[in-house]
Amino acid sequence: MSEPLIATQDLCRYFQLAGPWGRGPTLKAVDQVSLTLHEGETLGLVGESGCGKSTLGRLLLALLPPTRGKVWFAGEDLFGLTPRRLKELRQRMQIIFQDPYSSLNPRMTVRQTLEEPYLIHGLGTKSQRRTWAAELLAEVGLQEEHLERYPHEFSGGQRQRLGLARALALKPRLIVADEPVSALDVSIQAQILNLLGQLQERHGLTYLFISHDLSVISQISNRIAVMYLGRLVDLAPREVFDTDRLHPYTEALLAAVPLPNPERSFSPPQLQGDPPSPIHIPSGCPFHPRCPEAQFPLCQETVPPFREASPGHWVSCHFR
Repeated sequence: MSEPLIATQDLCRYFQLAGPWGRGPTLKAVDQVSLTLHEGETLGLVGESGCGKSTLGRLLLALLPPTRGKVWFAGEDLFGLTPRRLKELRQRMQIIFQDPYSSLNPRMTVRQTLEEPYLIHGLGTKSQRRTWAAELLAEVGLQEEHLERYPHEFSGGQRQRLGLARALALKPRLIVADEPVSALDVSIQAQILNLLGQLQERHGLTYLFISHDLSVISQISNRIAVMYLGRLVDLAPREVFDTDRLHPYTEALLAAVPLPNPERSFSPPQLQGDPPSPIHIPSGCPFHPRCPEAQFPLCQETVPPFREASPGHWVSCHFR
């Protein structure tokens, strides 16, 4: 297999919180994450709110510095680059934000928004930038007449298309899609997902697709990674999620997806307790207080390694 486009090794990002008398506890948003992402694939990243998905996405784009660990983009250490080289690489990596309303500047027209990346990187003449902006709108299913409109004149789905057009401006190789359809109606979600698939085929894009919705993730992804309290607990090709035995947390997520069948009763899994605080992560396996298969004292005292249980299937569990 070819060299991965993105690779991480023991990637960590901790936040030092303030306490009532100064230094407070440490929040481990991302903890010892190692993964690879190959050219042209879509890696779906799923987990509960607050598990560190968005923080991991921002680390891959060098929008946040890591506490420790490495990130390589096309073989280059992102956090060992000069500012000039990092700016050059930023043309090859972009992000689509979750909220299509707050991610666009309300004081800028669509033309100004789409031309801004070219201005920042000193690309093209004024007429070229306008032509490129019109071409970007056509790529995402909008019209040239929309160029002089402001964001408030568009629907939520149209705004997300504008966000996607902006991400495409500099012909990136990697796009981090941070829950890009969670704020949209279901019918509009399908349109955006189909558009992402078409653009990937057309331009050879690589996606890290972040979501808390496994049904959305399974529709678009080649591989799926599951996060829990800042750690990866499951990573496998999409088809494995239908056939193989997975991490107990992954099984709970899959069982909680409602089925569009009114004759089938819906009984989500009964996990024990509530999700623990990311500030006070349980000892041993972080999932053991809620796991129906936990065995003591092993799960309470020993962190399970993230290992390859079968070809291409990585899991962090003592019994899988």
